Amino acid sequence: MSTANVAETVGIKAIEDLLGGDARALLDHRCKGIPKDTLHLPGPDFVDRVLSPSDRPVAVLRSLQQILAHGRLAGTGYVSILPVDQGIEHSAGASFAKNPAYFDPENIVKLAIEGGCNAVASTLGVLGAVARRYAHRIPFLMKINHNEFLTYPNRYDQILFARVKQAQDMGAVAVGATIYFGSDESSRQIQEVGLAFQQAHELGLATVLWCYLRNPAFKTAEKDFHLSADLTGQANHLGTTLQADIIKQKLPENNGGYLALSTKESPYGKIDKRVYEQLAPDNPIDWTRYQVANCYLGRAGLINSGGASSGENDLKEAVRTAVINKRAGGMGLISGRKAFQRPMAEGARLLNAIQDVYLCKDVTIA
Repeated sequence: MSTANVAETVGIKAIEDLLGGDARALLDHRCKGIPKDTLHLPGPDFVDRVLSPSDRPVAVLRSLQQILAHGRLAGTGYVSILPVDQGIEHSAGASFAKNPAYFDPENIVKLAIEGGCNAVASTLGVLGAVARRYAHRIPFLMKINHNEFLTYPNRYDQILFARVKQAQDMGAVAVGATIYFGSDESSRQIQEVGLAFQQAHELGLATVLWCYLRNPAFKTAEKDFHLSADLTGQANHLGTTLQADIIKQKLPENNGGYLALSTKESPYGKIDKRVYEQLAPDNPIDWTRYQVANCYLGRAGLINSGGASSGENDLKEAVRTAVINKRAGGMGLISGRKAFQRPMAEGARLLNAIQDVYLCKDVTIA
């Protein structure tokens, strides 16, 4: 039987056990800088309450509702999405050598179904290969651009691999795209994605934007500020300005990117000290709350990425990320490598563990 049909979920004790020594710090924290009652929180009525007043076409609202109404999290307002575009982004060999079954697109979609996901996100080729068999069984989210990662020497630039109309033709309900904010190519990418998202909404498709940072200067000897709350938050704000319905962002691991990059000799950006002193003090939930705030206080749902597979600690890391995202006011997780770089049954159990955090009523908004 598919795990998507299993109603039983774990309770707070199992989540606390997985979090170990981090449990109390993560589960008892309260955000004071940006109060929870100022947020547009996920819920069963999210489309009606938050999105219906917008200028989005009716068909877009229907597409978003299809995603929110599927899988183990159906009817909660939260999402668990399986993304497998790493065959292009990181090379197929690096991504699938651990589990060669996933060279076959059908197994990617099967994992999303077995794992009880709201949707499966992948490439034109992967989803198109099995669309007639599966597009009616699980919502498809088709990525339209990628970093091809084969040019020598390697370069980092998101280029269009597909067109929005191709997503509609295969039965997808949403399109996804990546922008490398902060890169030399970002101006072109912003314009391309803005046009593509306009076309997607006109065709009734929802839009999901990977709001990633990419600039060698963002990584200093002290910290990698690609994971800084202030810089990722601003990337989210730009992505929401493009009318992305859902924002995908990496979980923040530090703060102070603007402060580290800006000097008297070389000023960078603009910031207010209250971001660090009040809105996003040193706590991962507050940092992620700041990401949510930059998604128009939750009018666009924030989903955090699950990160790379690290082996034995994958389950704990996935549950920790889910707890932080949910307590910050996020909409869910989009986790790929931790799930597909292991046997399908194990991958499905990991996805279920993530979903259990969102199903657990004892894990509340901070």
